[in-house]
Formats: sequence, structure tokens, C-alpha cells
Amino acid sequence: MKRSNAPLFWLPFGAGGMLAALTGTMLVFITGIAVPLGWTLRAELMSYPHVLALAQHGWARGLLLAVIALFAWHAVHRIFHSLHDLGIHSGATAKLVCYGGAFALTVITAASLWSIAH
Repeated sequence: MKRSNAPLFWLPFGAGGMLAALTGTMLVFITGIAVPLGWTLRAELMSYPHVLALAQHGWARGLLLAVIALFAWHAVHRIFHSLHDLGIHSGATAKLVCYGGAFALTVITAASLWSIAH
């Protein structure tokens, strides 16, 4: 039986899907609706100094990286498997573009968060 690398791609897809289901809607509501309109949270909580202080904290950096990276891996896995529905052959090139893009976004996010902290 041939070994498959599919579990390596299904793990971040599943984790990203679970994270999106549990937190995605609330993140959109808080950052896109509640804070800009002044509902329940003060607008200065999303000001640059507050968000920078959050991004400089070690645990918060890890959580930000996890959210952004897992959302990206979940999205590209869905896109990759949706190519078949659109009639596009999802071969090695499509896999490289999709998963390479998610990997690049993960590395860029990690580097950006690292540079903010130091």
C-alpha cells in the first residue's frame, strides 16, 4: 500500500475549521462591528498602541499566529478541493500553489510577529 501525505494536510485543515467555527464569527463581530460602532467595547481597545501591546505579548503572538495560519490552511484546503468542482484539474501545480501559499503566509506571519516583538 502506498503511503499518503494527506494526513499532513488534513490536520491543519481540521484544526483551522474547528477554530473558525468556534472563534471566527465572534472575531468578525468584535473587530468589524462591535468595536467600530462602540457596542459593548470601547473603541480605544482596538487602537494602535493597545493592539501593538497585545502583539508584543508572547502568548498573544502565539495565538495570533495560530489563528492566522490555521485559517489560511483551512481556506486553501477548501479551495484546493473546490477546484475539482470548477472543472480545474487539481494536480501537483495546484497543490503547490495552494499549500505553498498557505505555507508562505504562515512564514510571513511568523516573521512579522517576530519583528514586532523585537
